[in-house]
Amino acid sequence: MFVMCITGSLLGIRFFRKHRGISLIPNNINYPRGNNRQFRPKGKFNSDLVNERIHFKEVMVIGPEGESLGVLPMRVAQQKSIDYGMDLLCVAPQAPPPVCKILDYGKYKFEKDKKEKDAKKNQKKTVIKEIRFTATTDKHDLETKAKAAIKFLQADMKVKVAVFIKGRMATRMDIVEETLNTFLDFIKDYGTCEKKPELLGRDYFVMVSPNKK
Repeated sequence: MFVMCITGSLLGIRFFRKHRGISLIPNNINYPRGNNRQFRPKGKFNSDLVNERIHFKEVMVIGPEGESLGVLPMRVAQQKSIDYGMDLLCVAPQAPPPVCKILDYGKYKFEKDKKEKDAKKNQKKTVIKEIRFTATTDKHDLETKAKAAIKFLQADMKVKVAVFIKGRMATRMDIVEETLNTFLDFIKDYGTCEKKPELLGRDYFVMVSPNKK
């Protein structure tokens, strides 16, 4: 067995030396060519079906001006886009047949990315602050906490107002509700309750959103 392994290795080395100029990569594979015809995305993965990425047999083609060019074989559709000096983008791959549009893909991608960036800028992150007190908190302390809540609401933040129920107060929900309502009266000009107060564990709470300006 050992002798056979050595013999096989020697034969392999001789073959490599004799045929070192021969490429072991098949030469019958048609690799995509062209300057811009094959789009290679950089950075994050790009899922757009464009040019050589489209593998349907035939597609409905929309021209650069929005005109219908009919259902065409894929090769013909791609040649049409080349004739226009543009790209072929599949805009509806699930349609029967799939719909492709002839356009400037570079311009399309730039405008698409710009819209996504603008949408992210316009999205506001919701910040929630919490104000907690007990049913026995006196009026002065409630006013102090209400001032803090008002500042949060003025800064366009939501406020979770929670009354912590401890001890025998679990049997005196009327006092708990009264304390919460007193607090909400202090901030009613700055915020609105999203829904009725809820009881979760030992917290009787309500979410307050800032009033629309």
